[in-house]
Amino acid sequence: MAQKPSIPKGTRDFGPQEMACRNYIFNTIRQVYALYGFQQIETPAMENIGTLMGKYGEEGDKLLFKILNSGDFLKDVSSEDLKKGAIGHLAALLCEKGLRYDLTVPFARYVVQHREELTFPFRRYQIQPVWRADRPQKGRYREFYQCDADVVGSDSLLNEVELMQIVDTVFQRFGIRVCIKINNRKILSGIAEIIGAADMIVDITIAIDKLDKIGLENVNAELLANGLSEAQVKKLQPIINLSGTNAEKIATMRQVLAGSETGQKGLDEVEYVLSKLSTLNSQLELDLTLARGLNYYTGCIFEVKALDVQIGSITGGGRYDNLTGIFGMPGLSGVGISFGADRIYDVLNQLELYPEEVTTATQLLFVNFGETEANYCLPIAEKARKAGIRTEIYPDSVKMKKQMQYANARNIPFVAIAGESEIADAKIMLKNMLLGEQKLVTPEELVAEILK
Repeated sequence: MAQKPSIPKGTRDFGPQEMACRNYIFNTIRQVYALYGFQQIETPAMENIGTLMGKYGEEGDKLLFKILNSGDFLKDVSSEDLKKGAIGHLAALLCEKGLRYDLTVPFARYVVQHREELTFPFRRYQIQPVWRADRPQKGRYREFYQCDADVVGSDSLLNEVELMQIVDTVFQRFGIRVCIKINNRKILSGIAEIIGAADMIVDITIAIDKLDKIGLENVNAELLANGLSEAQVKKLQPIINLSGTNAEKIATMRQVLAGSETGQKGLDEVEYVLSKLSTLNSQLELDLTLARGLNYYTGCIFEVKALDVQIGSITGGGRYDNLTGIFGMPGLSGVGISFGADRIYDVLNQLELYPEEVTTATQLLFVNFGETEANYCLPIAEKARKAGIRTEIYPDSVKMKKQMQYANARNIPFVAIAGESEIADAKIMLKNMLLGEQKLVTPEELVAEILK
């Protein structure tokens, strides 16, 4: 017996019903981005491996999906290379390309490559899949969609404010209650500075960023393993465990970071953004443990958590001052956010928040009794479609019971029936499948009945 086909772990198939729900997510985000003047672009699924490597830190590099060179991929590999077995060295020889890890680095490459064609500040959005060689688990996939928006070519903190307004608007439209967490990498740099570990900011942020996943004890153990002294780790504890209102946290950190100019600037930036967002519907929280492990962030950083579902962050982002510098265009500041469409999909499913019209593909089905009846129904079906009603005619003149079973299985709310008598009267029998009621109507009345 042939083996049943399967798909790789960490990937998913999506049927028609699921795609309707996913398109609702993409379209909602797309509409809100457009309200704020963002323009859409797309980049290739694969990038040159040199574009991707070294941009996400050592851990990120390990999660890159590398694409084996086509043809004789071993032609430039010596027996000595194979004997050494150094993975990084072999990957460079065997793989010229890789699947994109996120949309931000490809966007930076795009900006540098097309800079003569762009008007700055450039506001772009991008909705495409990305790939990570991660261990699959609940809410974590190897292939998933990101829905990014970035502004490059502007240092203004008003960009951060507008991006948080976009986040708030999107989740209000979805009906998902969220908490928007904010921090600043300059604050984290200031903290590293005052505990005497300024050169270890990357190790500190990577460890702190795992607090929700592995707990405080394991974070402290990782910090010690990375080279911090017990005294330095001890100094971090009150900061990691800081509580109170946003204003109280800022006041406390003003004192803690009194000797750090960088830390004070980070507090200024956070305070400005928070002051402009006082009217948000969503909760807004300064979280000093928020680190976002990607190395390219330099200013405000954001993360969004759903309040009613246990799942990882569903949106994240931040300010990066020199991402395009890695491609030879230094000094171009940017800030962006990324909605995790797959996690939002899971949240909407768990909370059953999809509008009814999203999950209803066809609104009206015409029963098919034969060629004469089908010919009568065709122009009426066309009239319904022109009115915006999603309509289909059953293609085969089979028993009516089978056609009604089809309508029930597809959750089609209205069925139109035209036999000899209806055709003679130039009318049609419209059945409401939800109420079990039916009435004889004209084609014009049929359209009005469904639209109402």
